[in-house]
Amino acid sequence: MSNKNIDDYLQEGIYGQKEIKPEERKKFLGTLRERVVLALTQAQVMEKSIYPEAEQAMKDNPQAHMLINGNLDFSHQSKYIQAANKHGIKYTIVTNGDHNSEIGMLIAYDHAVDKPEIFVSKKELAGTFSKKTARKGLFQKIKNAFSKS
Repeated sequence: MSNKNIDDYLQEGIYGQKEIKPEERKKFLGTLRERVVLALTQAQVMEKSIYPEAEQAMKDNPQAHMLINGNLDFSHQSKYIQAANKHGIKYTIVTNGDHNSEIGMLIAYDHAVDKPEIFVSKKELAGTFSKKTARKGLFQKIKNAFSKS
């Protein structure tokens, strides 16, 4: 039996039911960080192709639930929804009018899994451009600038 008094009922009536870690829930689309297996930012979800890490997480965690940020355009959401359907993962589109989280999509359980690293690093640009070639090009420009003098 709960030990609520009249003040507790009044506070709950005025402000709503007390919630554990409300800021964390806003950030992680209504769930807690300790429950998340994988998370992608909005920018990552908006990329043209689906992240292979996300698809692998769906395969590896068939009992998990996918949460998608409802503030994203449906064209970006649809590729992850199709992947979830393909792998039998339940999903929910979460829209919070008060707070637009930087999280675009996440895969989570209804219990704690405490995975140390949940964020996927940004995809590397494909092609021949790399930091090494960028540095080489920069040095060549500097060399050319000094040789013209």
